[in-house]
Amino acid sequence: MEEITKLASKCRVATPHDTVTNSECVYTFHSPYTSDLGIVVNLQTFVGTIDKMAFTESSDDAPGLFVRICKKRIAKTSCDDAAMEDTTAAAAATATKLGVGVEGGFQSDQDKYDTISTYSIVLIGKGTDGSSSSSSSVLVELPYNDSTKNDFPMAVSQSADSIIHHSGLAVQQDLSAWELDAEPKPVSKYADNLPFVENGVKVSPTPSDWKCEKSGDNQNLWLNLSDGFIGGGRKNWDGSGGSNGALDHFIETGEKYPLVVKLGTITEDISTADCYSYAKDEDGPVKIPNLKQLLEKRGIMVAGMQKTVKSTAELEVELNATYAFDAITEKGANLIPVVGKGLQGLQNLGNSCYMNSVAQMLFSGPIAELTSRYGASNDGVTSNSLLEVSPTSASNDLLCQATKLSSALTSGLFCGPVPDSAEVSDSSSSDPKYRVAPRMFKHVVGHDHIDFKTGQQQDAAQYFQYLLEKLDRAELGAGDRLKSKDGSDSVLTTSHLFSYKTESRLVCEADQLIKYKESPAETMLSLRIPMSKATTPDVEMPDLKKQKSEESGEEDKEKKVIPTVTFEACLDEWSANTTIEDLRWPHLQNSISSATSRSRFVNFPRYLLVHMQRYEIGADWQPRKIEVNIEVPEEISLQELKGTGPQEGEKLVPEEAEGGGEAASAPAAPTIDEGALGQLMDMGFTMNGCKRALTAVGGSNVEAAMNWVFEHSTDPDFNDPLPEGGTATQESTSSDSGVDEGVVMSLVDNLGCFTVDQVRAAVKHCAGAADRAADWLFSHMDDLDGAIAALESSATSGASSEPKSKTPLEDGEGKYSLVGLVSHIGKNTGSGHYVAHLKKDGKWVIFNDEKIALSKDPPIQHAYMYLFQRDDTAGSPHPAY
Repeated sequence: MEEITKLASKCRVATPHDTVTNSECVYTFHSPYTSDLGIVVNLQTFVGTIDKMAFTESSDDAPGLFVRICKKRIAKTSCDDAAMEDTTAAAAATATKLGVGVEGGFQSDQDKYDTISTYSIVLIGKGTDGSSSSSSSVLVELPYNDSTKNDFPMAVSQSADSIIHHSGLAVQQDLSAWELDAEPKPVSKYADNLPFVENGVKVSPTPSDWKCEKSGDNQNLWLNLSDGFIGGGRKNWDGSGGSNGALDHFIETGEKYPLVVKLGTITEDISTADCYSYAKDEDGPVKIPNLKQLLEKRGIMVAGMQKTVKSTAELEVELNATYAFDAITEKGANLIPVVGKGLQGLQNLGNSCYMNSVAQMLFSGPIAELTSRYGASNDGVTSNSLLEVSPTSASNDLLCQATKLSSALTSGLFCGPVPDSAEVSDSSSSDPKYRVAPRMFKHVVGHDHIDFKTGQQQDAAQYFQYLLEKLDRAELGAGDRLKSKDGSDSVLTTSHLFSYKTESRLVCEADQLIKYKESPAETMLSLRIPMSKATTPDVEMPDLKKQKSEESGEEDKEKKVIPTVTFEACLDEWSANTTIEDLRWPHLQNSISSATSRSRFVNFPRYLLVHMQRYEIGADWQPRKIEVNIEVPEEISLQELKGTGPQEGEKLVPEEAEGGGEAASAPAAPTIDEGALGQLMDMGFTMNGCKRALTAVGGSNVEAAMNWVFEHSTDPDFNDPLPEGGTATQESTSSDSGVDEGVVMSLVDNLGCFTVDQVRAAVKHCAGAADRAADWLFSHMDDLDGAIAALESSATSGASSEPKSKTPLEDGEGKYSLVGLVSHIGKNTGSGHYVAHLKKDGKWVIFNDEKIALSKDPPIQHAYMYLFQRDDTAGSPHPAY
């Protein structure tokens, strides 16, 4: 106790505003539950670690005081298993609030288990054996509980209590209770004076007699309280649910009878019945005080009635738990669960499946180089040099958190026993001893991103590219923590594994001269799906398996047959000749001429990440999913798409014309066509504005000038006279904007919903990479002008969007094998659910958050992202990683 007393003055009391990591080690996923030693939390810094990591990168040799937190979860023994099941069922039956672990809600784990917590005050000294900067040893350890806390100095006990009872970092990001409606159900204003049709309809008291009067369905049935019509309920957002008969009847009867009650939810306690109003000014769950009287008019006597079906609220809970476990999640396939190295599940933190899927693809083993850099070594999960940061810095250090995550995924250290079932409805409890919740990784990656710092669903493809950028910056600034393993001076970044360049071959239509240009390095090949090349199976074939459309609105509608497009057709679309209009050519005195462009690969990366553009902008300007199957072979060859560069006999655009822009004098302004000027002015625009527009587009193209006017009419200088020399705004030339106008115009045509200036800003921000520019535009649609303004401000201050690396890109034979998929379920990338399928030891494995199982039918046709590995690198990881 004397040693502890000496350090009491250094102890601090944690306030609600302090960050306290009392539920997890900042270096590993060890928690108070994972071992008998739990974690230790520093009484001065409030940082939790395991014992041996307590002094990582510490320059102070003095010992420190910690509180050890250990927890065990044990099943409640107050009743046997059968009684426990009865209690659980009874609790579910009497739940009055849509919440888990809240008063009136459903049973949580706390209702089923007791948590035994033990604490001790620990004096830990830094190791003196010189073996490691992180070695440490326990000098003194004394139990800390209600009977012993008064034996400790007050500063120590107050500090320990503040840590033990602090909500902690995890609680701020993980809410255990949620409710469907923020407000209580209102009383319907139509209840008192609801029209009642005297048509003699009486409802049978026998549930087996109930059926939808439209479709004949006997599930999810709703009784119209005005005319006694029984119809199917609405469809759920995943396509399940009723036949929509009740809603259709409401519309067909002139929207006069809005109130319905769900059959099977009516009991003696009439307040528990599931009532709904279809009226446009209510359109939601409601209370109907006179429900009992209305039901009696239809022959339904509530006395003695029992609940036979789930209410809408209960189905909503179940729907979130069993969400879309269909072709992508392989529902009903009786999958075999697996655990072990590279087979660790990740807890969904609330719409974080996009992150989990990308993390599994990168860090769980498919990419051997990243496993070598970030994964667990033979010495365990604590020996990686990237963990060598101080405890206070660890939670906000990307390389440390990436290593923490990859080590957990590749080691299998935190895997639990093999579950009995891989079904999503499996009711086995989630033991905190075996859960891996990547909260710190999510925070350190997304804390400064407008989208990824939220708890909303995000686009996995955009997250992949953003994560690579963050890793690159961190790796290039890692110093001695990250050294090339092959002895070279330079460090290869993570993006180097995916990086490729493309070669554009531009043919000027005016003189047929050819220009070759290499794009900046890209990390994802984004392919448009050519629906014009889709094929539809013969619907007359008896063995044809018709697929249900995600967009289908009613059960009784004929199920759609989903068209198919081949992967080869998508590649052909990417590599085909395209026409670029109004391209300015310096060798033609900066005049405008169209060009024919063709793209080819400059190099074939070690790993090729292919993104399918499964979403398009609909007529309502909202992204919508393209219903199509992509026929992707597991082995592909891109060799025919390798760029060849200038060929003998080709006439090239003079190099001096391309490179002499800065030295040459400013090009003469194009001559303005008076007829075109008159046409524009007849439309009501000012002369100066019309001159600026025509000057920007070459002088005579009225349609192009009109488009320019619509984009620039709000410019502050739109109506000002042209500056000396007659040139319009600098945005009109590619040399001034610093981007390839061919890329800009191609994106404008393909995306179809962004202006030239918006696309140009995005391309410039993304260093010319077309795929990243497209993703950036779609991800900032809510406030695109504000985002572009922020980019311009950032550019003015000298900020760079890309880390610089001069390492030559890797190349090899363009033959690839499919090793991973990320699939998306939902109508747009900002909602729904993501699942990963990865090939492990020749077998496909599904990674559905915490549920890992052998895959029987990987959804290759439905995937959103495809990971290919170059064949000549299989079994030969890059030695530098």
